[in-house]
Amino acid sequence: MNQPLAANIQNLSVAFSGQHDDALVVHNVDLQIQAGECLAVVGESGSGKSVTARTLVGLTGANANITADAVELGGVDQLHNTAGQWRRIRGAEVGYILQDALVSLDPLRPIGREIDDALRIHTNLSKAQRTQRVLQLLTDVGIPEPEQRIHQRSGDLSGGLRQRALIASAIALDPPLLVADEPTTALDATVQQQILDLLTNYQQHGTALLLISHDLAVVGQLADRIAVMQAGHIVETGPSAEVLGNPQHPYTQRLIGAVPTDRPRGSRLAEDAVTISERQYAMITSQQQAQTVSAADTEVTEPLLVGTQLRKIYHNPDRSTRVAVDDVSFSLTRGTTLGIVGESGSGKSTVARLVLGLTRPDHGSVRFNGREWSALAERERRPDRRRIAAIYQDPLGSFDPQWTVEQILADALIDGGKLSRADRSDELVQLLETVGLAAVHLHRRPQNLSGGQRQRIAIARAIASGPEIIVCDEPVSALDVSIQAQVLDLLDVLQREFGFSYLFISHDLGVVQHVSDEIIVMREGTVVEAGRAHEVFNNPTHPYTRSLLASAPRLATTTEGHQ
Repeated sequence: MNQPLAANIQNLSVAFSGQHDDALVVHNVDLQIQAGECLAVVGESGSGKSVTARTLVGLTGANANITADAVELGGVDQLHNTAGQWRRIRGAEVGYILQDALVSLDPLRPIGREIDDALRIHTNLSKAQRTQRVLQLLTDVGIPEPEQRIHQRSGDLSGGLRQRALIASAIALDPPLLVADEPTTALDATVQQQILDLLTNYQQHGTALLLISHDLAVVGQLADRIAVMQAGHIVETGPSAEVLGNPQHPYTQRLIGAVPTDRPRGSRLAEDAVTISERQYAMITSQQQAQTVSAADTEVTEPLLVGTQLRKIYHNPDRSTRVAVDDVSFSLTRGTTLGIVGESGSGKSTVARLVLGLTRPDHGSVRFNGREWSALAERERRPDRRRIAAIYQDPLGSFDPQWTVEQILADALIDGGKLSRADRSDELVQLLETVGLAAVHLHRRPQNLSGGQRQRIAIARAIASGPEIIVCDEPVSALDVSIQAQVLDLLDVLQREFGFSYLFISHDLGVVQHVSDEIIVMREGTVVEAGRAHEVFNNPTHPYTRSLLASAPRLATTTEGHQ
């Protein structure tokens, strides 16, 4: 007798209350997963992939209108389950791994209690037996010193350890199916590889895996089959090697063509070319010309930005110290991009804060335009502060939620308050159009914009003052591959048109390789390797750099013919 499918979805459609029939977010979707198989569902935000996954764990929401011929787990229909029935099934029949473990884990409870919940509710194990099971789970997912970690809260753990704890919670009852929704997004390459190895191990022991991801390199490494979703429809499905190696649907071809790994510096990733009009060009250059020009800016022969033997020590509450940056030196030439890569805790973001003048080094210096920058008092630095801008990973967190886009951008304009309302509005529209948005976005608030739109607003704010340097701290890590491609293309065009210099920080090695002229590799606060980007990636000399590059998933295909 044939073993039933781990999951079987037939003719699934999902809409939400208040929407009409032609606004379905999932349209007539069919998906089947066998035991020990990994099926990956890929597509942009809003494509319906996460809604489809949440249907398998009964978490589509009370306002979801679901129709289907079948929603089965292990051959048993779950379509008409009550909330109580779903609670008995989740954890036991299907485990659910979310992207953001910091949000998904209770910040007020130790992770041991979080994992113990499933055992307490679903098993007859004694408290001592449950504790032993939790310790074994923490060991199985590769968490060191489980006896100590079991008492720690999620906020005390690194991103990789939190994600492992979340996986331990999901597999506590050995469910036959795991649903993993972006389980490795925003993780460093080495931690990401450890999570992928862990998931592969469970798959090899018979666990079925539904993987939701926009990272095609991760998908290519883990998935047996791929289903591509666009606007709620499955547009292409097949074995992983066939879909990635010979995509048939134009949408799949565009997704693969947007992957930056191994794409030459300056090559276009997105289909639509970014163009700058004469009016847009005049608007940005006028802001650049309005910047204060100091005497030190004349006849400067050294690079635009120079960091020399930087050291930064932080003092912990228990009076111990942590060296975040130790003897770090670098230089950024005008009009080029310096990439900084390394794991979480390597000191990348501390370097960014030193450059931005938000943190003072304990030793060493940062020089900008030939003069001291890091040692200046803030009142001395303030006239030139607009000349170094920043783009952050989470623009929503860096915007005032009460401000409209118009207020956010107007605040960044030099002498914006001296312009007439009509002239200021015209400049803001030009600014929006420069980043591919329109006047209609001026009166919206950040929370009413998509992730890609918010990141474009962050770029618009950064360039509004006509800076010379833009510090990009993980600017695309949370974006879908196609939106990421558009943002990277935009940054490239802006650099070529206006001469911006970028300090580009990212854990995504493919992105850094694509955008950088020079690169430094950081580990535990120190620079272990530096040089031309293509030389570092093609011929790394330090063992850590080699291990970092070896850990990065690569898309095992070419995109020639799909540009």
